[in-house]
Amino acid sequence: MPRMQMAVRQPMPGAVPNMSYAGYSGYSAYSGTYSAAADPMWIYFTAVAGQDGEVDAEELQMCLMHSGISGTYSPFSLETCRIMISMLDRDYTGKMGFNEFKELWAALNAWKQNFMMIDQDRSGTVELHALTQVIAAMGYRLSPQTLAAIVKRYSKNGRIFFDDYVACCVKLRTLTDFFRRRDNMQQGFVNFVYDDFLQCTMAI
Repeated sequence: MPRMQMAVRQPMPGAVPNMSYAGYSGYSAYSGTYSAAADPMWIYFTAVAGQDGEVDAEELQMCLMHSGISGTYSPFSLETCRIMISMLDRDYTGKMGFNEFKELWAALNAWKQNFMMIDQDRSGTVELHALTQVIAAMGYRLSPQTLAAIVKRYSKNGRIFFDDYVACCVKLRTLTDFFRRRDNMQQGFVNFVYDDFLQCTMAI
């Protein structure tokens, strides 16, 4: 199988002084035992989870809808829920357990707060330049060419919708995490096999 090399000549996405890959800093994994009495999120989760205690993309979509985390914005699309699961599906089951759900919840709340800061008219959409500002505020250091490609991918009629914004955040975090796990020396340069590359990128 061919090996691939990926070099990053600019500072790695998310890299800021004393905080490597800070694009998703603060979204730490949750652990411990949960119950309805201890955490109301347990109620939303168990209402749709299967007997295995996990949710698939359709169940996650229903769970998030019932929780009201999207607020006045449109509910998350099924495709966005799929990549949310991929972001935290470390055992490749295609599903999400409660600890992973809690980790997702923390990330969604942070992303939502960032979006609301720039969505001043509460229309559920923001201008294209605002997305680049939010990406920079999260700690990512991307080239103008990369930012232009992201804006083009996630914009509709010159605007960025909340669901697309979250999908963008999910992919940025997932791909950065994929790169970081392989960049042991934090040099912005990794070497991996083609199949490894496809396993990550095709999953999201």
